[in-house]
Amino acid sequence: MKGLDINSVFFVGIGGIGMSAIAFYMLSKNIQVYGYDRVSSKITKELESKGARIIYVDETEKIDQNFLDAGKERTTVIYTPAIPRDHNILSYFLDNGHEVVKRSDLLQRILKGFKILAVAGTHGKTTTSSILAHILNESIGCNAFLGGIANNFSSNYIENEESELAVVEADEFDRSFLKLDPHISLITSVEADHLDVYGEEETFIQVFQEFSELTSSNGMVVKCGSVPLIEKEGLSYVTYAYEEGENCVRNLRYKNHNSFFDLNIGPTNIQEVQFKLPGKYNALNALGASIVADRLGVEASQIKTALESFSGIKRRFEYHIQKDDLVYIDDYAHHPGELDACIGAVRDLYPEKKITVIFQPHLFSRTRDFMDGFARSLSKVDQLYLMDIYPAREIPIIGINSAVLLEKIELKKKQLVSKEDLINDVLERPHEVVLSLGAGDIDRMVEPLKKGLLSIHELIKEQDEKST
Repeated sequence: MKGLDINSVFFVGIGGIGMSAIAFYMLSKNIQVYGYDRVSSKITKELESKGARIIYVDETEKIDQNFLDAGKERTTVIYTPAIPRDHNILSYFLDNGHEVVKRSDLLQRILKGFKILAVAGTHGKTTTSSILAHILNESIGCNAFLGGIANNFSSNYIENEESELAVVEADEFDRSFLKLDPHISLITSVEADHLDVYGEEETFIQVFQEFSELTSSNGMVVKCGSVPLIEKEGLSYVTYAYEEGENCVRNLRYKNHNSFFDLNIGPTNIQEVQFKLPGKYNALNALGASIVADRLGVEASQIKTALESFSGIKRRFEYHIQKDDLVYIDDYAHHPGELDACIGAVRDLYPEKKITVIFQPHLFSRTRDFMDGFARSLSKVDQLYLMDIYPAREIPIIGINSAVLLEKIELKKKQLVSKEDLINDVLERPHEVVLSLGAGDIDRMVEPLKKGLLSIHELIKEQDEKST
């Protein structure tokens, strides 16, 4: 592929959040988009509505003939490392001389000529990149390739042909973010993950060091205070933290389930920011994005207005029921650190209420590597429904399963639950605050859970009214 001199692209795994952002970009450039995914989803349906041709079975004879007829010299096949190499469609393209490249390689070529604002971190990168994209979109303009569906634009992709800025969620999995050339890099957190790829925590930390050193000498590295970086001579660094230093969040408090806080960005003080997302971690995410926006010349008043109008991201502390006596929140948390942050934020918001968690572990390797951490995090709730491990790209690991994890969790009200029995089992008991957590396909249970919880809630309400 020479630049983007292509007329057709086939995405293997087109429904993935990172892949779909590039597919939307290709469609905006009038490039014909084809693809495969395991299941139909809101994202694939949106792509299809814009002209993408997608198949949902891994059968080579289903590949659109128009793509094959377009000629190998003007077509490209894109995949992510999450796709197994024995995948039938991917294997067909590899075996038959098609140009096959990773998503990160294509993104690298798309971004040539842009000033890249790369947001990385074990936790917080999706929220922070979405906040930054919203601030810039509301002020000086930007392009964006995000790892979540931002509610303000109902998409993971923003296009602005007049802007040279590109906000990019920088993915550390498989070292993909080392393909980027950041003008500004922002690192929200570094906590061991993906040890199936990196082997050990030291290697994982080192790759973030390498990423930070890719930053342009006329840009800057912005990092949360907990991020362990060695500063490289010739690069500019800005550190931010909670309640300390010249770049910090202060006076975090809650009112009517909204956060309020002050931001110090060097000499600039932004007071009384009302923010819809709770938790210290989200206030820090807002600060990190605001520091980058400030560096780019966005005025403090514009930053405050954008933060207050930011309406969140799908599956990031997303409310589905918000009543005085019943709350249901869905979140993508799939690492012990993320579970702690999410559960802690809920405790802050609802200190007197019982918390019920439905958790679907993601990956056998992650469950193995952080088994004790998951057990500690899940022991902090009042009631737990633990689903089977979502395998994604992995095959089972002997001795690693949800039953082993459940045994380690110090909780009286805990049980294993199958996907088939989940709704009925959850609805057998009354609940005050319900959280569904995980990065697998637990999101497919959100609407049935919401419907069931509301139905039971209305039934109880009717019974109470009759009894009075």
